[in-house]
Amino acid sequence: MSDQLSDIGLIGLAVMGQNLALNIADHGFAITVYNRTTQKTHDFLAKNPNTPGQLTGQETLEGFVQSLSRPRKIVIMVQAGAATDKVIAGLTPLLEEGDIIIDGGNAKWTDTIRREKELSDQGFRFVGSGVSGGEEGARFGPSLMPGGAESSWHEIEPIWQAIAAKVDPETGKPLEGAEPGKPIQGGVPCSTYIGSDGAGHYVKMVHNGIEYGDMQMICEGYALMSHLLGMSAEEIGKVFEHWNTGKLDSFLVEITADILQQKDPRSDKAFVDVVLDTAGQKGTGKWTSVNALDMGVPAPTVAEAVFARFVSAVKEERVAASSQLSFEAPAFEGDKAELIQAIHDALYCSKICSYAQGFQLMREAQNEYDWKLNFGEIAQIWRGGCIIRAVFLQKITEAYDKDAELTNLLLDPYFKTEVETAQSNWRKVVSLAALHGVPVPTFGSALAYFDSYRSAVLPQNLLQAQRDFFGAHTYERIDEPRGKFFHVDWPHPDRPELNV
Repeated sequence: MSDQLSDIGLIGLAVMGQNLALNIADHGFAITVYNRTTQKTHDFLAKNPNTPGQLTGQETLEGFVQSLSRPRKIVIMVQAGAATDKVIAGLTPLLEEGDIIIDGGNAKWTDTIRREKELSDQGFRFVGSGVSGGEEGARFGPSLMPGGAESSWHEIEPIWQAIAAKVDPETGKPLEGAEPGKPIQGGVPCSTYIGSDGAGHYVKMVHNGIEYGDMQMICEGYALMSHLLGMSAEEIGKVFEHWNTGKLDSFLVEITADILQQKDPRSDKAFVDVVLDTAGQKGTGKWTSVNALDMGVPAPTVAEAVFARFVSAVKEERVAASSQLSFEAPAFEGDKAELIQAIHDALYCSKICSYAQGFQLMREAQNEYDWKLNFGEIAQIWRGGCIIRAVFLQKITEAYDKDAELTNLLLDPYFKTEVETAQSNWRKVVSLAALHGVPVPTFGSALAYFDSYRSAVLPQNLLQAQRDFFGAHTYERIDEPRGKFFHVDWPHPDRPELNV
């Protein structure tokens, strides 16, 4: 243990906490760590005796707090919810005015808003920082999304910018090759100030919702090649490997190619073929969908990705239903190469619509929560470190650089041209999927979103008339200014008493 005060402290030495601490130390910062289980702290320090920065530990919270330079900066990497509140409650009696607590977990943004207000009232500062990239990202460079008072950001900015993933300033592609003790030098950091109170955790939540959509879309592409073309996992993996050299170049497509070409060490079958088809989740996709419903923002593709996981979870019911709800799928007789290209285009178009929905949701949230979000910067910091990192995000950055007030990504000239060029293949794929009984909920919902968004007239005129008929909910007229409401005294032949 050293007498030197540390630049920052970290509480919670599960895998993410350990990796983030090592990342901070790799960049030359002095860091003190603490874990409720003291032995875990000792084991972690013993395993990592040599780091470029000073890595120390404390056995008590009091000693931990006293080891930090003022204003103290303390990162909490514990389970979201009650565990986070418990750690904060233990810390606050030991802190001084102006000290900063940073929650790096997957907290719900409303909890972050509450915590920031409570701590601000006590004279402390609170940062809710999204951390994306999983274990490897935490270790060698995550995408970091901090929210809170701007003064708090300036205090942690040197550390956050140093430890974040870096991208090439020209291409926007992630810079790779970081090793323990040898972090990436140069490049553009994937971290920026997001906004006040819960903005950082909100943006991280939307990131996760988009991630749900991306993953489900990839699965649908895989299913179509498997069911319609009878391709093996390895063959499909090679297609994804090729796709990763073009517009779909991304972390998720890259790992999909690797997964599909991986052999199961026990059976020597394709690894993916021995994995049970039930998907778990941690809830952030559901939060995104519920929030979209609450704010009245159309985000059907993320919601369908969440529902797809729900359906996957009822495995026993599906197995039973498969023997009763039969469908004799016709054989696909088209051109294999053409269909693979069509699936590529369907995936790309659906991806554009999914991201458009996510950015629409963030646009509405800034009005709801009084934030000022920079969408170009958000896309920029998602280019590296995070799970949805992709060359595609460079185009979103450019779209918002050209027009910061862009109402929808589909209206950007680049994305508009891409969808117009590829939509016939997209429609072909969704149609073929329906004809052959292959579920494609995200491809289909994204197409329905696109067709709805581009429609000047939708059938909800009939729906509003129905509402006025049975509930006197009124309606607006096409030949009157918006905001004027009318009601028809509908006849009720079966209930004369209502005919007034």
